[in-house]
Amino acid sequence: MTTQTIAQHGEPAPQSGQPALVFRNVSIGFRGPMVLENVSFSVAPGETRILLGPAGVGKSVLLKLANGLLRPDEGSIELFGEDITHMREEDLFPLRSRTGIVFQEGALFDSLTVRDNVAYQLIQERVPDEEIDTRVMEALRFVGLEETFSMLPSSLSGGMRRRVAIARALIHRPELLLYDSPTGGLDPVTSTTIIELIVKQRDVYRTPSLMVTHRLQDAFVMTSHHFSQAEGRMIPLRKGETDPNTTFLILAEGRVIFDGSLHALVTCKDQFVREFLE
Repeated sequence: MTTQTIAQHGEPAPQSGQPALVFRNVSIGFRGPMVLENVSFSVAPGETRILLGPAGVGKSVLLKLANGLLRPDEGSIELFGEDITHMREEDLFPLRSRTGIVFQEGALFDSLTVRDNVAYQLIQERVPDEEIDTRVMEALRFVGLEETFSMLPSSLSGGMRRRVAIARALIHRPELLLYDSPTGGLDPVTSTTIIELIVKQRDVYRTPSLMVTHRLQDAFVMTSHHFSQAEGRMIPLRKGETDPNTTFLILAEGRVIFDGSLHALVTCKDQFVREFLE
């Protein structure tokens, strides 16, 4: 199976302002074979990028690079217009505080209540308790879990824990959201609930986002649905319509082999892309 770097672009949605995230010719190998090689892409204001690819292809490594948790061997990475490639750790903190992350499996602290999990960053910043309570309830209301405020994570289902993780990512009103396989390990019904929350965040807050997933169904639901505030739920777009601000990246053998819209993806002739979609 051969892969070839290609450029497939759909009709871009109108955007203004600088990208939230830019990768330029990024490579990393951990002193061995390259995990990522010559990777370039950007996340524009209001844009949601869905990163697809086989297991072990480097998708989670890419997310860690995006937030400065790893440093590339080659190339450069810009976060909110600032080059973080060689930035000191202490200088990264303010930029990281502007980024929300939904970790795979949720990654909640079992010894803390839902309130303290969601408010973790605000507590570290010594925000007054009254403001914390208000903001936590606002975030929990967004994900439909106000009743879990005083509960421990051990009493929640897997899907509820993932929804609390989304509330935690939203609590400080991030300017970029990173999702690491947010529906991994969940049943189809619960996965749809999580995707509905991600679509709700996309359409209500318009926060630029980068989502790693291996579930094509999740990706296609996101492009073919929108969140109706009038109805309070996710509903299908009209037949043939797709969300113009949701686009795709596909990684294979450490390289971005596809970058573009849903229409460009389903009509792409690349052998690897065709086999991956099938």
